[in-house]
This record gives sequence, structure tokens and C-alpha cells, in this order.
Amino acid sequence: MANTAQAKKRARQTVMRREQNFSLRSRMRTAIKSVRKAIESRDKDLAKAVFSKSTSILDAIADKGIIHKNKAARHKSRLAKSIKAMV
Repeated sequence: MANTAQAKKRARQTVMRREQNFSLRSRMRTAIKSVRKAIESRDKDLAKAVFSKSTSILDAIADKGIIHKNKAARHKSRLAKSIKAMV
């Protein structure tokens, strides 16, 4: 348990930051799932539209340091590859 005022404040900040990061990480996962769902539906135009929105979400989350930039790039690359492979 925190004893000093500084440690108590840091503990409060950590709780708030964890909640924020959790919601942003959840938003990222939802965006990725929506692109995969569009790919499975075989609608290339819809997949491209959803992919462009999810790309900005991934970039924003990587810029905030919640995930590594290479992880965001890997997700975007694999999704783009799946869209490109669609018939």
C-alpha cells in the first residue's frame, strides 16, 4: 500500500491509465475483427472501407504507445494482404 502522497497519486493515475488503455486495446481488437468479418463476407469494397478506418485506429493506438508500432504494422500488413487476395 502506498504511504506517501506521491505514491498514492501514482496509484490513482495507474488505475485510470489502465482503464483507458484497456478500452483502447478493446477498440483495436474490435476494429481488426470487423475487417476480418468483412473479408469473410467476400465484399471487397466494404473490406477496403473498414480497413481504412481500422488503419487509423491502429496508428493512433501505436502512437500512444499502447502497442508497438511494428505490431500495428504487422496487423495492417496481414489485413491488407488478405483483402488483396480476395477474388
